[in-house]
Amino acid sequence: MFDVPSNSALRGDYSRMRPDYTVDQDWSAYTAEEHEIWRLLYRRQSAMLPRYACREVIEAVRLMDVADAIPDLAAVNRKLAAATGWQLVAVPGLIPNDVFFDHLAHRRFPVTIWIRTREELDYIVEPDVFHDFFGHVPLLFDRTYADHLYEYGKGGLKAMRLDAVKMLARLYWFTIEFGLMRGNGDLRVYGSGLLSSYGEIAHSIDSPEVQRYPIQLEWVINQYFEIDHYQPLLFIVDSFDHLFDLVGELERWMRHGRLDNVSPGEPAISEPDLRSFLEASTSK
Repeated sequence: MFDVPSNSALRGDYSRMRPDYTVDQDWSAYTAEEHEIWRLLYRRQSAMLPRYACREVIEAVRLMDVADAIPDLAAVNRKLAAATGWQLVAVPGLIPNDVFFDHLAHRRFPVTIWIRTREELDYIVEPDVFHDFFGHVPLLFDRTYADHLYEYGKGGLKAMRLDAVKMLARLYWFTIEFGLMRGNGDLRVYGSGLLSSYGEIAHSIDSPEVQRYPIQLEWVINQYFEIDHYQPLLFIVDSFDHLFDLVGELERWMRHGRLDNVSPGEPAISEPDLRSFLEASTSK
């Protein structure tokens, strides 16, 4: 399932990974063409941020200063450790749920190391370094959001033991991947799937076809989602503190057995169908 054709020698290479699925990034192995693809993606996506992204994303992207080349994770880690205590770890691609949660629960965020081709600028089947880095990493510089993701990782490990991964997947999808935030009266994007998508970031805010509702945990964990088109339904949080509270509430529901009657459905959430949460949350 990891054999994906590419002109990148790094794509889908699981042969050199460690037991925790990490690899060395080997930044010097990137070609001039791959750095140019990064610059193309970065230029057009960063131009969308002032209109659509939340303030924390805009500030963090400026702080990271990674416009000119695929980021060197070691260099970014020095800044990230000082800001929130997180670290980025390089991975070859999709990783299993338990490994993913364990990294989050130790304040490590897995970043895929290969980058898409020019033919895939607007659509890619699985996460690459641009999605993982541009979509996820900026908010790791925000203390509240970073703490939320840490708790999400711990909650994910508990959810696996309680057979409640489906509910965590839905919360992840409608917040971390496709979340909106209301700031100073305006709707803003913070979800990584929106931040890294050239077409959907504008669609999520401007399109009359999208239903947007203030988030309610009961709705989210009972809401089926689809992964192969622009999202027709999005949920709005008030702040990252609000988001953090939702994770704590869902964990309490898990502990008290309140998730037994959650609606069925989901595209490939079980381990036999997925290697990772990230497959469901980025295959669009």
